[in-house]
Amino acid sequence: MLDLNDVALFVEVVRAGSFAAAARRLGLPANTISRRLQEFERCVGQRLLQRSTRRMAPTSAGQALFAKCAHQVESLVQSAHELTEGAHEPRGKVRIAAPADFFNWYSMDLVSEFLRLHPRVSLEFVLNDARADLLAEGIDVAFRTGKILEANLVARRIGSASSSLVASPAYAEKQGLPTTTADLTTHECIGARSGPADRMIWHLDGPDGESRAEVAGRFHANSAQVQLNAALAGLGIAFLPALMTRPHLESGRLLQVLPGYGLHGVGVYFVYMSRRELPPAVNAFMDFTAAQIREGVRSDPRPPLRPKARRKAGRGARSPT
Repeated sequence: MLDLNDVALFVEVVRAGSFAAAARRLGLPANTISRRLQEFERCVGQRLLQRSTRRMAPTSAGQALFAKCAHQVESLVQSAHELTEGAHEPRGKVRIAAPADFFNWYSMDLVSEFLRLHPRVSLEFVLNDARADLLAEGIDVAFRTGKILEANLVARRIGSASSSLVASPAYAEKQGLPTTTADLTTHECIGARSGPADRMIWHLDGPDGESRAEVAGRFHANSAQVQLNAALAGLGIAFLPALMTRPHLESGRLLQVLPGYGLHGVGVYFVYMSRRELPPAVNAFMDFTAAQIREGVRSDPRPPLRPKARRKAGRGARSPT
């Protein structure tokens, strides 16, 4: 069977002009090169090199083979050198799956900075609140929060996040605010329904452990940003990530509802298919983003003080005790 390594060896010998010179260039014994080329000649059924005690030269068949193969061999060798030299340099496309509202908190300035640092890398984001099938959709890395259910994925924890209950001052002025989780059942609650039922289930961490609130409302959306906009517009109480609500709480456009209740320490992860031979560009993106998240996200922030709001009797009007 023809060995393409012997084709490359033949080209190197012709370039070098002798077995000795080729041996020095390739780091192989001259007799090994001579033996392999003799086997190569037997394989192709023609003499390719004329040998004498003083010199070596290609035959006409050898000249024809060299003319046809030299350029291709050189291109292959160059490609291999470039691949080896750039093995640790980030390059190529990184395809990333993230929630639909990802860029509401991940600044485009960070994207710009990453691309500046890695000029040979391009980024493609697939934004969807549904969990991506990494293999079927050709995803290099995905953002996930909460429990990682897929046993075939590698998960790298990059931080934690919290969610809390919020409402606008206008809603609090008109409807009052709950003082217990049970009061939530009488309020307009904004969320995403997971089925045909009108009511939603919110699982909350609180001072006494986990609690379950069955809530309902007249406005639903499967986008966290839309839910935030609805809360700002006074449509009801929303249960949203602290990362999204923090600036509005600090500005007073939103109020904390039931301080001490929410979700705390929810894991934020990168997930990907395999630990082995992860492309440098993917590693570079994960390292950069993890550093930004750890620097910019404060886990479980202390909720800001809630301004007083007039409450209606019968709708959680009592002050917390």
